[in-house]
Amino acid sequence: MGSPHVTLCAATALLAAVLGPQGAALAASTSASAAPERPLVRAETCLTRPATPDAGSAPPVRPPEPVPLTRDQPPTSAEEPGPTGPPLAERVLPLRHPWRWLATAVVLVLAAQVVHGLVTNPFYQWDRFAYWFLRPTILDGLLITLEVTALSAVLGLLGGVVLALGRLSRSPVLRAVSWTYIWLLRSTPLIVLLLFLYNFSALYQTLSLGVPFGPAFFTFDESRLATDMAIAVIGLSLNEAAYAAEVVRAGLLSVDQGQHEAAAALGLPRRFQFLRIVLPQALRAIVPGYVNQLIGLVKSTSLVFYVSLLDLFGSVQSLGSTYPGDIVPLLLVATVWYVLLTSLVSIAQFYVERRSSRGALRTLPPTPLQKLRASVRDLRARARKEAAL
Repeated sequence: MGSPHVTLCAATALLAAVLGPQGAALAASTSASAAPERPLVRAETCLTRPATPDAGSAPPVRPPEPVPLTRDQPPTSAEEPGPTGPPLAERVLPLRHPWRWLATAVVLVLAAQVVHGLVTNPFYQWDRFAYWFLRPTILDGLLITLEVTALSAVLGLLGGVVLALGRLSRSPVLRAVSWTYIWLLRSTPLIVLLLFLYNFSALYQTLSLGVPFGPAFFTFDESRLATDMAIAVIGLSLNEAAYAAEVVRAGLLSVDQGQHEAAAALGLPRRFQFLRIVLPQALRAIVPGYVNQLIGLVKSTSLVFYVSLLDLFGSVQSLGSTYPGDIVPLLLVATVWYVLLTSLVSIAQFYVERRSSRGALRTLPPTPLQKLRASVRDLRARARKEAAL
């Protein structure tokens, strides 16, 4: 047990901390009356002098002495900053990308091998390719392909807009009919649809317009109306409308609901709301998806050969049957023409997207020519910088 003097000093310090100077004086008088046999101790002495431990108590723990700093050791405290001076000029090294360079090298080697095989393989017969590329038969088939594509794209887009509005209509009948049409046409292969329309005259020899379940006012001979061109355009349009409807519906749903509410609050007619407010904003989402559909439509025209329409692929197929030795160069001719057509559609897509993005982006995306000029400027600036070093 500790000394009474230490206990009284602890009590004195506690009273001094709680009651201030009056507590210290009270503690001093109390200690004097409680222990008359020991000398009086001032309260200030108790507060400042550490207590003397008894023989049985543990010795006090000394705080660690500060380690003196050597001349070579930098200071660690904020009060003693090290010597300051101008920073050393260090060269900033760029981040290494070894895997990117490795992937680039592999791709370049593979591309070189493909080009080498195309050029050196005599089986491709590039001289016959040049002969057939601009033949009148090929160009006539190309014109038919362009005509079928243009008509099917326009009719398919119009049908897709009608079906999309039917899906978004409040009428349950229109929603059900639109959904059923889209579900059925997207589930049917295009070649099956074309062959079904090609043999449609076997099911219905005549078509009529009149009162349902009543007399007919006009009657048409289906075999005369269903030409090869008409069957191809109708079949592609019906198939395209089913896919275009989902693209248009997704674009219309992408417009923020606040735009509809703001247009309705202004009292604008619903037709004006759709044409001037909703549709321009929806085009930013419709154009990329529908242009992909157009690219697929250009390639799908190759199936109209099975309904006896000689488009580009049909012309190539018929020439390949007549000249079996030129089947490979003829297929290359068709491939190159399809690549050119899809490339033109992609270029048109870029400029349509660029125009429709005005007002949504602060800076319009650069055109390919602008990208080329910027690359040339960067190469010149880098060359001048390296020459200056």
